Amino acid sequence: MADRVIRGRVEAGKVSVEIRVAAGRMAAVTLPAPGAAGEAGCIVSEGFFDIQVNGFAGVDFNRPALTAPELRQATEAMWRHGVTRFFPTVITAPLESIAGTLAAIRRAREEDRVLARAIPGIHLEGPFLSPEDGPRGAHPRACIRDPDWETYQRLQEAAGGLIRLVTVAPERPGALDLIRRLTEAGTVVAIGHSDSGEADIDAAILAGARLSTHLGNGAHAVLPRHRNYIQKQLASDGLFASIIADGHHLTEFFVQNVVRCKGPERVILVTDAMAAAAASPGLYRLGEVLAEASPDGVVRLPGTPYLAGSALTMDRAVDNVHRFAGISVGCALAMATEHPRRLWPDLPGGVLPGAPADLVLLGNGERLQVLETVIGGETVYRAPGREPR
Repeated sequence: MADRVIRGRVEAGKVSVEIRVAAGRMAAVTLPAPGAAGEAGCIVSEGFFDIQVNGFAGVDFNRPALTAPELRQATEAMWRHGVTRFFPTVITAPLESIAGTLAAIRRAREEDRVLARAIPGIHLEGPFLSPEDGPRGAHPRACIRDPDWETYQRLQEAAGGLIRLVTVAPERPGALDLIRRLTEAGTVVAIGHSDSGEADIDAAILAGARLSTHLGNGAHAVLPRHRNYIQKQLASDGLFASIIADGHHLTEFFVQNVVRCKGPERVILVTDAMAAAAASPGLYRLGEVLAEASPDGVVRLPGTPYLAGSALTMDRAVDNVHRFAGISVGCALAMATEHPRRLWPDLPGGVLPGAPADLVLLGNGERLQVLETVIGGETVYRAPGREPR
């Protein structure tokens, strides 16, 4: 890996920095010398970390037949949007299919060192969810099952220990025992696709749950106006909230309310992207489900108003939350970088000496634009027309 110097500004403090890269890491992060050439207007951030990706660029991750080249294709497409790490998200399906998909992701990482670096873990979103219409979302009802430690162990074995995040409906029989065991094992637990009562949520937090999966979605269309599981999770300081800030899953003012209520430091951006993301409108698979991406960027179950994943990209999510919630770009960037890392403190990151040189450089014109994505000090994506530096 060639040594290089990257210049830009860290948006949170609007401070210009000079990053010296050696052996794939940031050897030094300093103020640039007076008169040094560089891009004062270029924002430099650690690469984005998306903890919920079901598929991307025409590739559905929820298939036992998933191959390393397909996963590599999707990974390289995510580079164009600043994502340097992500959790492939495996949703509800027959157990044999879930296990097969987990094993396929494990094999792909073993075959390709780029994938091993890009995929630090897997998000298991099902089958331990609510079977009720609304909370269940697009997950097939016939495959929903009660939380069970032995079933989870079987899936974790297929994944080779890669499952690092599990979404659970805490009101289901056996859920609290599973949450406690997962927490003891060092696996992060999220509440999601749930018809939980207030006591269920409190008990789940006490057992170790730390996150709400795409808060405001995977929910009934109509809820009691005050006492409901969305309001309860909003008010629970023990939970981070992940949100899909595409303007379709959540209104602009709901995003603003989440940021104000949770505090920016407890908000995490996710895309919940499926194969239609960074692809043309049309029909796509999401595991056992057929979904349709329309020209307006919304992904639905065909012929229904029900959402089925998204076509959102992380660069747009960052830009959207910046505008929707009226927060700084630096604050929005932290929701796609630093904040998810807090749940997995073993994962390195940040713009600081010793951290991997996994960076995204952005232009901040009318909208944020990814200019360059750098992994291990090497440019893996450069926007068209941008000169090499």
